[in-house]
Amino acid sequence: MTKPNKGDVIIALDFPAAADVYGFLAKFAEEKPFVKIGMELFYAEGPQIVREIKARGHKIFLDLKLHDIPNTVMRAMRILSALDVDMVNVHASGTIDMMKAALEGLTRADGTRPMLIAVTQLTSTSQERMQQELLVGATMEQAVSHYAKNAMLAGLDGVVCSPLEAAGVKAVCGEAFQTVTPGIRFADSAADDQARVMTPEKARIGGSDYIVVGRPITAAADPVAAYRRCKLAFLG
Repeated sequence: MTKPNKGDVIIALDFPAAADVYGFLAKFAEEKPFVKIGMELFYAEGPQIVREIKARGHKIFLDLKLHDIPNTVMRAMRILSALDVDMVNVHASGTIDMMKAALEGLTRADGTRPMLIAVTQLTSTSQERMQQELLVGATMEQAVSHYAKNAMLAGLDGVVCSPLEAAGVKAVCGEAFQTVTPGIRFADSAADDQARVMTPEKARIGGSDYIVVGRPITAAADPVAAYRRCKLAFLG
């Protein structure tokens, strides 16, 4: 398995259609940013959008958050492994057995595979909602660290977590265990629907290996300048 470069800024391509995506990516004439394809875009355009963006030279995080019985997830991952993406994910709450099945399905006959990470708690979820609506009695930090340990036991490469929990994950799972952190906002940006956010600079200091940034870049008046600002801040 070849891991993407540690320290990458991943742009979330949260657009409704391929035309919007290609228009956005055309602005990046001098670089090929690492991008995330989520459910909205994948469901609208299907696997072809992945193939086209990959052919244009971009690394891809395919963010579909699989969560089902182990056999179904394993079979789905076999299909996704053929798309030549660089990173995919599942929900850690699907259990260790499900994550092991995902890893089995994702691994190709020659032993290669994309990075596989597990979502701990969504960055739109507050501790109050987690405890009251999901009946998880632990603190957010305890819950995320527990999910991370399960993902590590299953053989995964890392987790998706808020940048607020990245240091705790590293403390429990070690520095080699990767943290991919959405919920990134510039100090002068709105939080939107995110409950647990952090600036790129603080995310770097706090233990994030990759940051996922959407609207602060995609909705910026100058997306390229916003991307470069974010990358400079994260890389220090």
